[in-house]
Formats: sequence, structure tokens, C-alpha cells
Amino acid sequence: MAQQTVICIKWGTRYGADYVNRLASMIWRNTARPTRVICFTDDASGIDPRVKTAPLPDFPNIPERVSRLGWRKISLYQYPLIDLEGDVLFVDLDVVITGSIDPFFDFEPGRYCVAKNWSEPELRVGNTTIYRFPVGRMTYIFENFNRDPEPFLGKYRNSQKYISGEAHDMVFWPDDWCVSFKHSLLPGWPMRFFVTPKLPKGVKLVAFTGKPDPDEARDGKWPVTAAWKRLYKHVRPTPWIAEHWK
Repeated sequence: MAQQTVICIKWGTRYGADYVNRLASMIWRNTARPTRVICFTDDASGIDPRVKTAPLPDFPNIPERVSRLGWRKISLYQYPLIDLEGDVLFVDLDVVITGSIDPFFDFEPGRYCVAKNWSEPELRVGNTTIYRFPVGRMTYIFENFNRDPEPFLGKYRNSQKYISGEAHDMVFWPDDWCVSFKHSLLPGWPMRFFVTPKLPKGVKLVAFTGKPDPDEARDGKWPVTAAWKRLYKHVRPTPWIAEHWK
């Protein structure tokens, strides 16, 4: 049986090694196939030794003002990139995997597959929380930006809009595979004060874009900087997160 490869990226201090380790644990628990996990990082300390670690890919021309933002993920489209070949699945650290990941490798092989952006469902924009790409066939995503980044930074608000606008071939995962905790599952105001978010059947991955993070939603905490935001930024403790996020 061929080995599957899942990659992630970690830089800075937003997420620690525990997030990498939980992600790897969820991946291995939700596959029936040989699967390796690779983390590209600037700090490998504390990461489970079963996870292969590699330095952050070179990105010589990324402007300093966006070098700590999601634009850095574009560096993963260069080739060669360590030993990667074929279809590789990328998963962000701030997710909860709730079903088998194997279908993500079987769906539309050889194509760039990505979650549809939940906050702008009317637009053809992918959310790069989870995507699969054919290594070596989308190098233009990295090379064009790295050659002259400023025009793209002026045209696109973020990296996933850039990738969606420039990708030659893009297809979305089935809608019920990937959902956003905040946009798909969190009850509207004021019901979020009284109703616990539910996990629908068939969901394979829940994305935690922005806040709250998985541990915060699990515990019913939504950190806010302004007191008035507590009027709507609220989540009840959500037990199913603890069942899967480990």
C-alpha cells in the first residue's frame, strides 16, 4: 500500500509543538493507510519524533511586512521540496479531524483540491486550511510571487485569494467534508448563549479560523479585548472537541 504524506507548517509562537503533536495524532488515528506527517518549522523542539521535521522553505523575496502572515505558506509550492512527490495533503494546525482523511487522497487525483471559503461562499475562493496539491505542477504559485510580489500583494487581500485567483486548476472538496466551527457550527446570536455547537454526521475536519481556538471552544472561552464584544463573541463548552482533538 502506497504511503500518504500530510504536511503542515509552524513558525513563530502562535501555535506550539503540542498543536503539531495533536494534529499528527488525529491524522494517524483517522487513516487506514501508511501515512507520514511532515512539519516545516523554525523550531522543532517538543515535536513528536515520529513527525518528520524540516526547515521552513526558502522564500528569499517575501516582503518583511507579510513574512509572518499566511503568505509564507506559498513557499510550499516550490520544487524540489525535500523529497515530496505526487499528491500531498496540507493541513493547518488549528483544526479538529473528526473523520477519515483517506478520501482526501482519493478525490480528484492529480488536481488542486481545497475547502471552499466559508466566509465568502458566493465567491470562487478556496480556504487553505486543508488542500491537496500535485507537487511540482504548481510551482508558478511560488515562482511568480517570489519573482515580483508587490503586484500580487496589491491585487489580493490574502494568500488564499492569491492562490485561488492564479491557480490553473482548482476543485472544492465536497461541502460536507470540511466545515468551519465559527461559520458553519456556531449557532447564531443569541442562540449561541443557550445551544452547544453540534458536530454534523459525515464531517471529516472542523477548521478553527481566527478565534476561538480548539481548546478555547472546548472549554467555552472566547478571548476578547473589548468588553462589549462579549455581547456576541460567546461559545458554550463543546465536549465533542475533546473527544477528537487529542
